[in-house]
Parts: sequence; structure tokens; C-alpha cells
Amino acid sequence: MKTFYLTDAGKVRSHNEDSVTILKNQNDEYLLIVCDGMGGHRAGEVASSMVVTHMGKRFNDLASVGTEADAINWMNDNINEVNRNIEDYAEKNPESKGMGTTAVMALLTKDFLIFGNIGDSSGFAIKDGKLHKVTHDHTLVNLLVEAGDLTEEEAKYHPKKNVLMKALGSGEVAELDIFDVDTRIDGILLCSDGLTNMLSIEQIEKVLNDDTLEIDEKVTKLIRKCNARGGTDNISIAYLVKESGE
Repeated sequence: MKTFYLTDAGKVRSHNEDSVTILKNQNDEYLLIVCDGMGGHRAGEVASSMVVTHMGKRFNDLASVGTEADAINWMNDNINEVNRNIEDYAEKNPESKGMGTTAVMALLTKDFLIFGNIGDSSGFAIKDGKLHKVTHDHTLVNLLVEAGDLTEEEAKYHPKKNVLMKALGSGEVAELDIFDVDTRIDGILLCSDGLTNMLSIEQIEKVLNDDTLEIDEKVTKLIRKCNARGGTDNISIAYLVKESGE
């Protein structure tokens, strides 16, 4: 496996509220996480960092995540724990009221691949040079699209396209959407909406399919392209590529 992750504040925001990591445990299992924080007084970056730190520590403590059912339970149990931690932090720090974060993660073992998400950060499986979106955005406009009240094109430019219906720290029980994905893929891409709001899927694919670039150069180029188009949000990417024979 080749992996690389990077986060960038963009060109407009004064600071970066995203957090991202990729980890490998003793059993060669991979955990990728991207979180996009929200809230005043830098509370968003606290929330996103809490998720990445908590999940990362718990993952590093494991020799293996076990079966697929074990892995799903592990993801949900830990997400609920960190959700409570975020809510406790906000309660003890009134200036952080309203803090929260999205979370998208992928867990890859030799036997299975599962994605989990809450919010509007995206998870993609890569197959034959194409990005296939796995996760489901928990946004107001997505609900309206599903109800037939908005078209996909209208949703792209809707003034409330960033209104979240679910996030960690929202005061409710955290419930991840879980997706079971065939392991016969070529790679995984997780990102905050700072990438997908600035570049089309086709533009992202073009960079990822450029064989003249190394994995770190591809991620860096995607972020550079976002910033060249205005960089209106923080941009975070976690990227894993299977090498031939894996």
C-alpha cells in the first residue's frame, strides 16, 4: 500500500478546522479519517482533532479490529464515545457552544473494507481510474434532492448547500452510516468538502490518473488546484493506493 494525507487552510479561512490521518496497525490494517470541524473560537479544530486523536489512539491500541461485525461495533462505540467528549467539552467551555465536526473514515483489512460517515465529508472507492462515491451526505439539500424538491444541478449552487442535518457534537446520539465495500478496488480517497466544492469528480480523477506523479504529488496538486480556484474552505485529503499484486 501507498498512503499520503495532507490538510491545508485554503486561501480564505484564517485557520484550519480540518483534521486528517492514516494509520496502520500491527496486523497491516489501515484506518483513514477526515474530519471537518465547525464552531467559533477555534472550537471546530478542537472537535475535529478530538475525533482523529481518539480514534487513532484506540486503533493503535489494537492488534487487529477482528471480524467485520467487530470492526463496525468498534467504529460506532468509539464515535459515540468521542461524540460525548465533544459535548462535554462544549458544556465546560461556553465559548465553544455549537462546536462540532463531520467525520468520514475507511477501515481496510485483508478481508473487508468498510466506510463510515456522519456529515458531508466524502469517501470514495477508486476502481479502474474512476472515483465511486460511497458515502451519503447528511445535508439539507441532499434531503431535498432525495425528496424530488431539488435537482442535482440546483443543489450544487443552493445557498444552504452546507447546512448539515447530522454532525458529531450536535447533541444527539452519534449514528454513523456504514457501507460495506468490495475489497477489489485500486484505492481509497477521503476528503472534506473543501475539495469537492472546488473541483469536479472528473478534475480529481485527471490528477489521480496522472502516472507521472507520485502519490504525495497528486494530493499536493489537488490542494494547489483548489487554492488556484479561490480556496474558499479548508481542504483535507487522505489517499490510499494499492500496489500491484495487493
